[in-house]
Amino acid sequence: MSVPHKQIQHPVEKLTPKQLGEIAEAEFIAKAVGLGFVVAKPWGDSEPYDFIVNPKKSFYFWRVQVKSAHTVGADGGCSFRAHDHEQKSYTAENIDALVAYARPMNAWYVMPVRVVEELKSLMLYPESKKLRSRLEKWREAWEVLRRAVRRGRR
Repeated sequence: MSVPHKQIQHPVEKLTPKQLGEIAEAEFIAKAVGLGFVVAKPWGDSEPYDFIVNPKKSFYFWRVQVKSAHTVGADGGCSFRAHDHEQKSYTAENIDALVAYARPMNAWYVMPVRVVEELKSLMLYPESKKLRSRLEKWREAWEVLRRAVRRGRR
């Protein structure tokens, strides 16, 4: 059971989307390391993924893109962009997994890239009993990152 974050008091200046993304990335590092993963950050901002994740004592290395939502819509959903800066959907050429973090509910969704390929956005409803996303099965699915990565031609 996830524990919702308390309402955070923001400084006088509103945080930028980039700053909110950086907060989510820091929380991802803490969560993943706490679950026993080794997490590395590529130098610079040129790669299509945010982190390289490795389960300890294995030779599996996942290229992980982290996306976050910091507000909840009127329908109780969290909206995520599922594309890069050029508005292109992620593919297996770019990343191995996408991790979506619904920060207001402290809900993590860990999905192999095949689940989000061809998508430009995601809607997740972590607290709704009525509205269920087809992606709900990926909630807290950290075991995905413990498996062998499937790369190569289709």
